[in-house]
Amino acid sequence: MAKKAKKTNSKLEKLNDISLKLTDVEFRYRENHPNAVDGVSFEIKHGEYVTIIGHNGSGKSTISKIIIGVLRPQKGKIEVFGNEVHSSTLTGIRKFLGIVFQNPDNQFIGSTVRDDIAFGLENRQIPQKDMQAIIDKAAAKVGMTNFLDHEPLMLSGGQKQRVAIASALALEPDIIIFDEATSMLDPKGRKEIKQIMVDLKESREKTIISITHDMDEILNADKVIVMNKGQMVKCGKPHEILYDEEFLKSIHLDVPFVSRVIDSLRLNGLNVKNTLDLRELVDEICQK
Repeated sequence: MAKKAKKTNSKLEKLNDISLKLTDVEFRYRENHPNAVDGVSFEIKHGEYVTIIGHNGSGKSTISKIIIGVLRPQKGKIEVFGNEVHSSTLTGIRKFLGIVFQNPDNQFIGSTVRDDIAFGLENRQIPQKDMQAIIDKAAAKVGMTNFLDHEPLMLSGGQKQRVAIASALALEPDIIIFDEATSMLDPKGRKEIKQIMVDLKESREKTIISITHDMDEILNADKVIVMNKGQMVKCGKPHEILYDEEFLKSIHLDVPFVSRVIDSLRLNGLNVKNTLDLRELVDEICQK
């Protein structure tokens, strides 16, 4: 049984180091309809980088909405750092969370990057004298220091998402959720955002949860949760998921690019070992 949430000056405390725990969670959008999420249980420790993958309709986006409190499950329990999510704790729990959505244009409030990052700080009633240092630090983490006085809507897709990430980081969340955050970007923009995720992972200061259908993105994760038809059908390390090509095909997920290259090389008589690292594969080919 989850411990009763403790409060200090209306702020929830961390009761353990489990960033997120779902226990037998079920959700359906309408009565007499199939469950969009069906008996899902998993836990994510603080500092982990976890990807939740699945094709359209698998339940991964519904899971995301449940985590941030937009949807309330009909059954099961959600805990954030040991605090059970319900109506009386939701405001406090949301302070643990930072969200980066699919379309950054829908998140912009300010007329400049600086104003946009400041918006969340103003809502948290951060003293004006402290704001600039916080804004500068957040912008520096995502490489946007030189764009603070630019209009967000005039930036590239990758730059816009970096601003959205900076706005989330400025609020010092313990958990950052990337909800299909790279799906609308060009290859350059996707690469930029993936690198920021890796940098955040390596610091181990925050829990990173990425909801995605980008199979190449999961290469950097500590753990992968696979959703299909509302259920968690597999959970493991990236290599445990990606080397099982028959499993991926059975739930209509793409095989990552590096795996397709390896298959093609083997079909053409070049025996190479399994790897998830394209650079490692290139090095091996060069040595043959």
